[in-house]
Amino acid sequence: MFDPTPENPLSAPDQALVALLRALKARRYVFVTPTPATHARIRAREPTRDAADLRDALGWNMPFAKDLLDPEIRDLLDAAGALDRFRDGRWKCTLRVSSLGTDLYLHSSYPTISEDAVFFGPDSYRFASLVQRELAPLALADGCHLVDIGTGSGVGAITAAQVQPGLQLTMTDINPNALRLARINACAAGIRVRSVQGETLDGVRGPIDIALANPPYMIDRKARAYRDGGDMHGGQVAYDMAVATVERLSSGGKFILYTGSAILRGQDHLREALGAMASGYDCDLRYREIDPDVFGEELETDAYAAVERIALISAVFTRHGQKARTANAR
Repeated sequence: MFDPTPENPLSAPDQALVALLRALKARRYVFVTPTPATHARIRAREPTRDAADLRDALGWNMPFAKDLLDPEIRDLLDAAGALDRFRDGRWKCTLRVSSLGTDLYLHSSYPTISEDAVFFGPDSYRFASLVQRELAPLALADGCHLVDIGTGSGVGAITAAQVQPGLQLTMTDINPNALRLARINACAAGIRVRSVQGETLDGVRGPIDIALANPPYMIDRKARAYRDGGDMHGGQVAYDMAVATVERLSSGGKFILYTGSAILRGQDHLREALGAMASGYDCDLRYREIDPDVFGEELETDAYAAVERIALISAVFTRHGQKARTANAR
């Protein structure tokens, strides 16, 4: 049984959510979360329909009659403060629950528009697949320190722990709501983690042997931190994160980066920038396109007027020494 660390205690409402995830898992709950656009299309088919089962209520986030849920699930949601009641007597859950492999993840309700939203969707599944692919072949000693940077719902750290059970895990995020849900998700999965709130790695103790990150890569008109990738047509956050992370890697350490890159007239400027940076830090870099074309609707906006496609990429850095940063690194 997972026992939260003294520095990361779980409140009574959070313990209720851990129990909720375990109860749902016992009921073999499964819900694969699509993109927000797909979610909107599905809901638009029957916009006034109430939930008919757990998947409708906790996955599609539909309103439901109070007696839809069995007493155990309803009582746990109530104890967690995760239910809103409408004037007409119907209820709605303030969180969603998604499945990835054998684990369940709490994340924000639909639509994810709040400043502290915690997103889970297709990128989460692709990121988990990349982490599995990269970590499975490694012969890591027990106690190797892995840091999941910008953890969100905790997908990176939890997936890593499933692949390499002997890891020491740290999750970071600027969003306290994300760290809260990530701790709950990890606890429900039986995984011990340490969490650190902050925009930098300053609060992370000791050397970093493995780092993971799935930073935002889109230009967001509202500049929401969980979605806005900054300059370089959305690549700046990923680049800055790579610089800060590689500086902290132990000799032989790895940084596994999953993000998106805007392609302009056939050129991948993020790849060029990361390649120059890797050379300056005495790193090997393996870079590949995971998907050549996502979020095509964004190309219709002014921010992407010069972009011909948005690609999903992985960049895996392996550091060989402690060479100081050179002029090649931006």
